[in-house]
Amino acid sequence: MGFMPQLPLTAPPQSLCILRLSAIGDISHTLPVVRTLQARWPQTRFTWIIGRTEYGLVGDIPGIDFIIFDKARGWHAYADVRRALRGRRFDVLLHMQMSLRASLVSLLVRAPLKLGFDRARAKDLQWLFTNAHIAHRPAQHVIDSLFGFAETLGVTDRELRWEIPIPEAARRFAAERLPGEQPTLLLSPCSSKDHRNWTVAGYAAVADYAIERHGMRVVLSGGRRAVEREYGDAIKARMRHPVLDLIGASDLKQLLALLERSTVLLSPDAGPAHLATAVGTPVIGLYACTNPDRARPYLSGRWVVNRYPEAVQRRYGRSADELPWGSRVRERWAMELITPDAVYQRLDAVMSATAAPPEQDRPQGMPIPGGAA
Repeated sequence: MGFMPQLPLTAPPQSLCILRLSAIGDISHTLPVVRTLQARWPQTRFTWIIGRTEYGLVGDIPGIDFIIFDKARGWHAYADVRRALRGRRFDVLLHMQMSLRASLVSLLVRAPLKLGFDRARAKDLQWLFTNAHIAHRPAQHVIDSLFGFAETLGVTDRELRWEIPIPEAARRFAAERLPGEQPTLLLSPCSSKDHRNWTVAGYAAVADYAIERHGMRVVLSGGRRAVEREYGDAIKARMRHPVLDLIGASDLKQLLALLERSTVLLSPDAGPAHLATAVGTPVIGLYACTNPDRARPYLSGRWVVNRYPEAVQRRYGRSADELPWGSRVRERWAMELITPDAVYQRLDAVMSATAAPPEQDRPQGMPIPGGAA
């Protein structure tokens, strides 16, 4: 690979390539790191190799040249990236995804410095595809681990900014569906991993509580998968009050605009929870299958309903501290450990906090008072 720059860097790189293909939540986790590097190195040319769906979320961020990896094209996707990279060379590659697919893409990137995760965390043999590694720090949130890339390069300050562009058309879409100032609970009930979904009865109970106790407008949101449509219909069938059903009715930019206009999001461990963080909306995160200390909405630790310790004890017969960091409970019964009463308490707390002006008038990407863990 020729001469490899010394770490930390003593001067800004002329060009830097980010490799993070997916998924929506992890793209959101990566963005503050990218924003920090952009702020520190305004003259550096940034290129981001990214998945097609994820490009639809962040592909209009200025100052970044995006190269799309469309996994639906199979092996042709690698040829597409090869063509896009032809004749290009970078000073640094940030290999920020632990997957064999991403590592194969990394072979197409010409850079003397290929920075990846430390050996202890470099799953799927990622360490074989890099020649430098971030420092090992155990028990980190995903965002903190990704900031390890910037720190290794010599950038130790952080800018918790997302600033994902939201087109005016998307904001009009949201304003038409959520007019006025009524407090709004956006309920996104499904994760891409079905075992992370809470119960239909629980969601229906919380939605009715939000309407009756706080006078809220409740909105159902989700994608176009059949399971999400079925979940939405089942929730409505169990409720005492009508809700606005937008499941399958919004794209990613429109979802951002809906989140921006919402008072609070209720969600399991899923991408929308992290998109809400990006626009400064608090999240009541429902966690039993995954460790919220690792994967919670970054600025909403106070609002998390955490039954992960109980689920781990029941599944493995040991405490979470005795298991490898990031261990999961892939059992549907785990989410049943979360009770509606626990969610009511978090909703009451969020509503009390958001009723305290003027701090609620916050810039994009900043938490409400008390929102950080």
